[in-house]
Amino acid sequence: MATLFPAARSAKGAALQAELTGAPAPAPATLLQESWRDFIYAEVWSRPGLDRRARFLISLASAAGNATAAERLDSYVRGALASGSMTLAELREAALHVAVYAGWESGGRIDAGATRVSRELGLEPASVDPIRAKPWDPQVRMDEGYAEFEKVMTFAGPPVGNGLPYLQDGILNFVFGEMWGRPGLDQRSRRFLTLVGVADSGAETPIRSHFHAAMASGNCTAAELHEFVLQYAVHSGWPRASVIQGVVIEMSKKVAVGLAWNG
Repeated sequence: MATLFPAARSAKGAALQAELTGAPAPAPATLLQESWRDFIYAEVWSRPGLDRRARFLISLASAAGNATAAERLDSYVRGALASGSMTLAELREAALHVAVYAGWESGGRIDAGATRVSRELGLEPASVDPIRAKPWDPQVRMDEGYAEFEKVMTFAGPPVGNGLPYLQDGILNFVFGEMWGRPGLDQRSRRFLTLVGVADSGAETPIRSHFHAAMASGNCTAAELHEFVLQYAVHSGWPRASVIQGVVIEMSKKVAVGLAWNG
């Protein structure tokens, strides 16, 4: 059995912390700060089961959703930019996506962090597509939203023309009719942001349906979602993560045998 040495773990954590935050890692002054270096950075972020971009997306969304201090959120923004894991334009898209699944205040925290860090780094403003640049036919947008819902969720969405403000004007018209189809962020990235939002919500049906869809769509593997749970736990806590761990186990079994989402 290999022997692990505390000094080596601390050195690894300090190096990763500096790399992942885009700034020198200060020596920890408290036990909590030491745990960030020696566990979160040295052991969680270094795991090979999930790519770095995905870990940034999960951390940004869960930090914003749990009102993490601006300093911590800014370190993720800076690290994502410095490492080339995300662009400023992608961070702006991520802010909008998080706003839908965790509330506009949560999305606003990422947006504000992107603004602070981009100014700190002297970056030019990001060029992003407007929400809607040209006139549109409301019926076409609703039809497009229905089609996008089915593509993303892998099952049929609420019927077009249902007349319910939330399902029609919220889900079909905006969430799937405008946001999910935007070109500024790939579907896999949007998926990780969404999974954090539904996990934080504690709402059983969205949690189960979105984790099923993440695997059924091919966006994520079961192994990646098991890694998701650990990364997610850092900001959202072990109790919430334990619920999601159970869902991943259950939904991965369904997907593995070809069972569609049935509510």
